[in-house]
Amino acid sequence: MYKILVLTLTLLTMGTRAVWAQTQVTASAPRGTVRITGTVIDSTTKEPVPFATVALINPATKKPVDGAVCDDKGKFTLAKVSEGSFALQISFIGYNTVEIKLPTITDKSSDVNMGQIYLSSQTQKLQEVEIVGQRNLIEEKVDRTVYNAENDATAKGGDATDVLRRVPMLSVDMDGNVSMRGSQNIRVLINNKPSTITAGSIADALKQIPADQIKSVEVITSPSAKYDAEGSGGIINIITKKNNMQGISLNIDGSAGLRGANLGLNGSYRKGKMGFSLGGFGRGNYNVNGKYENSQETKTGLNTQKANTRNNGMFGRYTLGWDYDINKYNALSASVQYGVRNNTSYQDDLTTLATRYDLSNPPTSNVSDVKVKDLSGTIDLNLTYTHLFEKPQKELSILALYSRNNRTNDFLGISQTADTASQKNINDSHNQEVTLQLDYQNPIAKNQMLEMGAKNIMRQVTSDFQTFKALEGGSFQLITDDVYSNNLTYNQNVTSGYASYTFSTQNNYSFKVGGRYEYTTIRAYLQDEADIDIPSYGVLVPSLNISKKLKKGNMIKFSYNRRIQRPSIQFLNPNIQRTNQLNITEGNPRLQPEYTNNFEVGYNTTIKTTSLNFAAFVRNTNDAIQSVRDLFVNPTDSLTGIRTTYQNIGSENSYGVNLFVNINLSNKLSLNGGTDVYYSVLDNNNPNPIYRASNEGWVYNFRFFGNYTIKNGWGIQAFSFYRGRQVQLQGIQGGFGIYSLGIRKEFKNKKGSIGFGAENFFTTAMRIRTELNSPILTQRSVNEMHNMNFKITFSYRIGKMSFDSAPRRRKSINNDDMKEGGDNGGGGMGGGEGQGQGGRQQMQGQGRPPGQGAPQQGGQRPGGQYPGQKDGIKRDSTQFKRDSFKKDSTIKDSSGSIQPFKKQLHSEILEGQPANKPAPEQNAKRIQDKEIIAPAKKDS
Repeated sequence: MYKILVLTLTLLTMGTRAVWAQTQVTASAPRGTVRITGTVIDSTTKEPVPFATVALINPATKKPVDGAVCDDKGKFTLAKVSEGSFALQISFIGYNTVEIKLPTITDKSSDVNMGQIYLSSQTQKLQEVEIVGQRNLIEEKVDRTVYNAENDATAKGGDATDVLRRVPMLSVDMDGNVSMRGSQNIRVLINNKPSTITAGSIADALKQIPADQIKSVEVITSPSAKYDAEGSGGIINIITKKNNMQGISLNIDGSAGLRGANLGLNGSYRKGKMGFSLGGFGRGNYNVNGKYENSQETKTGLNTQKANTRNNGMFGRYTLGWDYDINKYNALSASVQYGVRNNTSYQDDLTTLATRYDLSNPPTSNVSDVKVKDLSGTIDLNLTYTHLFEKPQKELSILALYSRNNRTNDFLGISQTADTASQKNINDSHNQEVTLQLDYQNPIAKNQMLEMGAKNIMRQVTSDFQTFKALEGGSFQLITDDVYSNNLTYNQNVTSGYASYTFSTQNNYSFKVGGRYEYTTIRAYLQDEADIDIPSYGVLVPSLNISKKLKKGNMIKFSYNRRIQRPSIQFLNPNIQRTNQLNITEGNPRLQPEYTNNFEVGYNTTIKTTSLNFAAFVRNTNDAIQSVRDLFVNPTDSLTGIRTTYQNIGSENSYGVNLFVNINLSNKLSLNGGTDVYYSVLDNNNPNPIYRASNEGWVYNFRFFGNYTIKNGWGIQAFSFYRGRQVQLQGIQGGFGIYSLGIRKEFKNKKGSIGFGAENFFTTAMRIRTELNSPILTQRSVNEMHNMNFKITFSYRIGKMSFDSAPRRRKSINNDDMKEGGDNGGGGMGGGEGQGQGGRQQMQGQGRPPGQGAPQQGGQRPGGQYPGQKDGIKRDSTQFKRDSFKKDSTIKDSSGSIQPFKKQLHSEILEGQPANKPAPEQNAKRIQDKEIIAPAKKDS
């Protein structure tokens, strides 16, 4: 216990020493003209170390004469350094302090770029106590929460849906529909890039992304002005694993279980200035069975339904990437991605019993089999050009994106009852986007950054639908009524410009203020009508982010932003979704956007081995797109059912808190847990008392994660998640829980692993109840899903890589400007309510369609961080000088041995290199990949 106490105090001293030093800087220290810059990097993860402290030490007095704190990307600048001899000391909690002897600075010295300076946190011994550094599963940054999925073995063998259930502030229902703080108005990006693959169904798009290839998930709650104004809830940015090292590699990942199997291959090749990447992933779902029961009562009668449900599908995503560093100031990158899904869902023996209160009409019943096919293919083409200027962090980028999604969503209902017609619907649609984007940033001062840019999105959406019916034994005949067979064309053009200003003060305040203006024009028409009258509109969207860094790495932050949410094709499509004849859905092409104000305050702190992240938020939405339900009479069987459409009539308000706790009980055992709690107030403001609806109540989610590391490559991880009942506009949806356990063994120096996972192993089936009440109807439904699962996972890495090349800064397009539709016909377990259509619409909170929301947003960068900064060395004009290090400087090589620093390498950097030598910036990287230490400096 004494040793642990001593260790804790020592680590705290390591992290606060430079802070103390900075506060003790000599007030009368002379000022010069030399700038010293660099980036502090974790030697294990190769990630930046944010907020590390840098002190300029006078070797004669051993006291600091100047100092700085790194930004969120680990970058620092010491400006106006005077003549003399100095040492540079870098420290942070949990890392070994590094001290570097600098060259003597004279009146003829140029600026010094230290490049990347590595801090070691892997293993150190203090009085025989071994410390093993583990990267936190959750990292809290100024504007986002980062979930490091690569540290979670329980998600291996799954897809992105399994990963998102583990992320704070997110909630995922059983059909894969995602919400953030109760709002499904979110935007899902993949490596900061949008795709039309999410336009049809966010839930199905997530199934195409393998969990094994997800590096981290960023939850961004307060997007800045640089990003599209759309999306009231926030952004989910899924970062996949990348390889920027020299050489060739191939990763193989796979799993097989009771409910599904997947296989992924990811390879990369990089030599010199050029790199290629190739990835492929396929997943098959099978043996996904369930049951469904539903009853709906109106003033005219009572209808009951029940069915057995089945679901199977194939999902895949394939990527080819290329990047080329033309020189140290110019770079090109391009990628081609193709995603495919083939999902089929069934309702077997869907039995409907209709009892009418008019005694003159006897009860009727019919039995039918329903099949829903949801097929789509998506192609994304990206091209990016980046130009870096002599001035550090000044850059210009031009980006282009072409994305197209082709989708077929058909249903077939075959009646087994005489005198009852069978029906089928064919719906072919496409969503095409062409985007051009220009971004420019310029650090107008040491602590100030100006950003500006422009963007244009040209979007074309079409939906061609036909409905057929057939009497017993007859062939299907087209229903020529325009309500059932038609074609919608919806052309939208969004032109926008933005400006953003970032300012940081010496007392650790950071301010980021900006504004974005977007102008939208729409031309929409049906094949049998003139243009639908939808006026053009403009909107000015402000944003403000303020943060204050406190002592010991604590931070408090506040943000405000205004957002809009445009409706996507799932809200606009007039095609009647009638896989359940008693519960149909019809879009409204005349919808307008909705507007949201977001307020948030957050606080992060660390108490010994416990980190605590807390946030409180308020969200207000006006002109909300909400459901309007009325009754209709089915022309095929004269039964009364429920029709759902959408209007801009609602208001939504949420008041909530998020709490996450991370506890490292030892160097082998860590526990994480959190909760999201908010109070939701919903009102559709419908003036008609028959359709007027409102509701309010508490909503909550809980999650827990445990990790235990065993010797010899063994590890155990456990996860559990509970989603409480959801408040809906006209009722509630019941909660459900998920739990899992994973065991993994790594071998061959972590090149390979094999594991076993179990999910809901004590629960044979999960039942979710939903209730809906209004003046004209009452509905109760139960969905049952069999989701007990056991699986085996494996992975293996082939190839030899080296860190001889540094990745350049990259840009990407974020088309985050659409309110996304959901899983219509996407093959959920909706049972008789429409196999994931009508039924799930009743299950979705706030009166939204199934899987709704995934609106598109962008993210902001943490306060104090200059936008556009990426991991890697600075590509500025300042290189290592001939006398950057004295002869007595030392470096530590990969084996841990201390060796003299060789000046020959510096000569190559300064004087150019022979044809067989790498580029200057690569030589710099070779230097920087070694941990630079002082000749006799030891960390106490």
